[in-house]
Amino acid sequence: MKSVIKEKLRLLGESFLKVLTEKAEDSKNDSRVLWDCKTIYSFDWYQGVGLYGFYRLYSLTKDKKYLDIMTSYYDEQISLGLPPKTVNSMAPMLALCFLNQELKRGEYDAILREWAEFLYRDLPRTANGLFQHTTSESDNENQLWDDTLFMSVLFLAKAGVVYQKREYVEEAIYQFLGHAKYLIDTATGLWFHGFDFNGNHNFARALWGRGNSWITIFIPEFLEILEDYPIAESLERYILEILNDQIKALVRYQDKSGLWRTLIDDETSYLEASCAAGFGFGILKAVRKGYTDDKREESGLKALKAVIENIGADGILKLVSGGTRMGLTKDFYKSIPIKPEPYGQAMAMLILIEGLLH
Repeated sequence: MKSVIKEKLRLLGESFLKVLTEKAEDSKNDSRVLWDCKTIYSFDWYQGVGLYGFYRLYSLTKDKKYLDIMTSYYDEQISLGLPPKTVNSMAPMLALCFLNQELKRGEYDAILREWAEFLYRDLPRTANGLFQHTTSESDNENQLWDDTLFMSVLFLAKAGVVYQKREYVEEAIYQFLGHAKYLIDTATGLWFHGFDFNGNHNFARALWGRGNSWITIFIPEFLEILEDYPIAESLERYILEILNDQIKALVRYQDKSGLWRTLIDDETSYLEASCAAGFGFGILKAVRKGYTDDKREESGLKALKAVIENIGADGILKLVSGGTRMGLTKDFYKSIPIKPEPYGQAMAMLILIEGLLH
């Protein structure tokens, strides 16, 4: 099994190299380009999630070609000029923060400090001080999205630990607790995609698969980052209760294939692989770290098997839903097209890397 995982990881890594090396002008070469490079070759959440998975692959293999590709990507983006700071454009900073602990490059350090400080002080917020989910397309005034926790809050926590900024860590904790307050569906333990303070509602009340998987990834990563930062035992217990309530629901709704549906509780919605990769990773890591009961490992291993089965010979994860903005109806989520995406690659890398540790 581990030899299969290693081969699939190699394929995932090779295919993701194209995301970081192909330029927008190459997009006309249909025989070579697998991605929408005009979107990919930029600096936003697509790349940020992908880079985090890619960093974890480098961390596992210590293959210098992966390190060189990542540094080349960051160097070129910095030379071109980084985009306006939003929740989504913060996402690539997480991998860079981990990477620079090893590289200790002054230019990277200055950028990380600048972006973390913006996130802490200047990012638009809702009326109660929670991060407004800003994107390159919209300010999404007074809106909370569950995506925010992975895209920005994880970086803020990591920067707080790395730069010994207690205020960053405390802010990250507050953001998690505030998002949980407004986004958790207390009937199931799953999370709604968003909350709108303008109308005090959860939009379509969609229990969206990939949105939930950001949470299943976030909590074990968040707690691991905070292992070197003393938090109250009662707070850790509370965070783990939130994770375990979600995992309990996920086990109940998991399809016999090992995947989950893009709307977790809706059997008329399609099976989706990126959320399965995220759920499987979070469950397996939670078992390994002692955050959840060992009996849940079976669910994580079923997800791992399903993800492996959906990685083609070209190294592309199949059954990945496209980028998804906030939906006003549940049918909106069911109509999102399936296509190759770099975040799908990254999430598959995460679960396969975790699979090697079991």
